[in-house]
Amino acid sequence: MIYKILKTIIALSLLLSITSCGFGYSLSGVSIPDNIKTYQVDFFQNQAAYVEPGIERTFTLELQDLILNQSSLDLVNKNGDYIYQGEITRFYIAPMTATASNTASQNRVTIEVNLRFTNTKDDEASFEKRYSFFYDYPATTQLQGAALDTALEVIFDQITQDIFADTLAQW
Repeated sequence: MIYKILKTIIALSLLLSITSCGFGYSLSGVSIPDNIKTYQVDFFQNQAAYVEPGIERTFTLELQDLILNQSSLDLVNKNGDYIYQGEITRFYIAPMTATASNTASQNRVTIEVNLRFTNTKDDEASFEKRYSFFYDYPATTQLQGAALDTALEVIFDQITQDIFADTLAQW
């Protein structure tokens, strides 16, 4: 009987110690101060030398959706507690591997995004940083349609996860 009571007290103590700190906590690793309730993602312009139409809209929406789905923050159009701004600065395709006849057998598309993150409640937590990722595909494939969609999904998934980790999952 005493063992059961002691076990219950220890479990309650652990639960209270986790929930009583000044940060929201979840098993997904999101760490948001209690005074942060909203975020805004401004449109990321495409300023790359090679412009692939529509990728700026796709990236902006993917970043908005990721934060909305994996945090408790509310998306707003202006005056967000967290503000995400920036631009796509690079869209680059380069050959990666060659065949015996000196032709490319694989290409790599690389996208770079510059982020300006503003924490309106704590200016010292604000920063600017570049994020980049790539996708390799067969040189015989044209980067359009489904192939482009797949490349963008892989690249933007990684970049948005990196941004999410740097701004909301600060361990």
